[in-house]
Amino acid sequence: MTETVKYVGLDVHKETIAVAVADGERGGEVRFVGTVANEDDAIRKLVKRLTGPGVTLNVCYEAGPCGYGLHRLLTKLGQNCIVIAPSMMPRRPGDHVKTDRRDAMTLARLLRAGELTAIWIPDEAHEAVRDLIRARRSAQDDAIGAKQTVRSFLLRHDRRFGGKAAWTKMYWRWLSEQRFDFPHQQLAFEEMQKRVLEAQARVGRLEAALTEAVDAWCFAPLVRNLQVLRGIRLVSAATLVAEVGDLTRFDNPKQLMAYVGLVPSEHSSGARTKRGRITRAGNAQARTMLIEAGWSYRLPAREKRRYRERVIDLSEDIQAIGWKAQVRLCQRYRRLAATGKPQPKVTTAIARELVGYAWDIARRVSPAIAG
Repeated sequence: MTETVKYVGLDVHKETIAVAVADGERGGEVRFVGTVANEDDAIRKLVKRLTGPGVTLNVCYEAGPCGYGLHRLLTKLGQNCIVIAPSMMPRRPGDHVKTDRRDAMTLARLLRAGELTAIWIPDEAHEAVRDLIRARRSAQDDAIGAKQTVRSFLLRHDRRFGGKAAWTKMYWRWLSEQRFDFPHQQLAFEEMQKRVLEAQARVGRLEAALTEAVDAWCFAPLVRNLQVLRGIRLVSAATLVAEVGDLTRFDNPKQLMAYVGLVPSEHSSGARTKRGRITRAGNAQARTMLIEAGWSYRLPAREKRRYRERVIDLSEDIQAIGWKAQVRLCQRYRRLAATGKPQPKVTTAIARELVGYAWDIARRVSPAIAG
């Protein structure tokens, strides 16, 4: 029996899903099937209606706020399904009409033409760790915002701390000594301080939960070994692995650098070569973490006591990679800074090379994880 392939495009929304089907042959009909409810039972009925003897489905939809539940359901039903990034969706410059029907039909047609690239889908355990990391990042942003609110309030009233560093024990003691003329003004200041303490406590709770979650995670060995790199601790390593997944799914480190958006953009034509700022494509969380880690290489290469205690249980090969990376990147940071390049560009260049060392570590650790 000849097998028939149907290419199905889904435009997914919170309540509804627009469905279009493209016949398998090139140039075949692309028809709009209709709209179904975004419910498991409705999806099962749709699959049953579209399939039949000798018929297989290839399904695709754009990633969005509804998550990956639809992908998991279709996979469980035995159907091929991919999820694509909306930013990678080919669009015609002159197309100014956008409807659910047209979007679904475009997805089906492009899927049949092989023009769509699937994104990596995490499993449920991996997504749970990623959700915890993102919650911690959000709490950290709240804490930073709360601290900035306090400092702005003090500056507006010309209250200046005479010490060297803020948010130390001495700084908190100085905050407790501040008095304002009006009771409601004092109350506002006390509430601002309370907001800082609550945000910091929330960050602490989430970090403790992250430590517990990583210990039971299948990628725990990779997270532990990545901490051999300077500037990468538990939160940074877990963020990189949770957001990117298995680093060895990339054939070479250049692909990983491009995935996190740390490679320069380019607009070249003919004999002219023009490169611009980094693409900033891919995962912003992983890219931000890597750039923050790259900032630590502005100081000379050294191994502090806390660093040695953290890596003492790692293999000699992994420790050698960590020291090699530290020596090279510290020298490169000084060399680039000496040429007068802006500090953000220097830090970004360091972060780009740091990704390569992370990929090398993952390549050596992943066989042990699989085993």
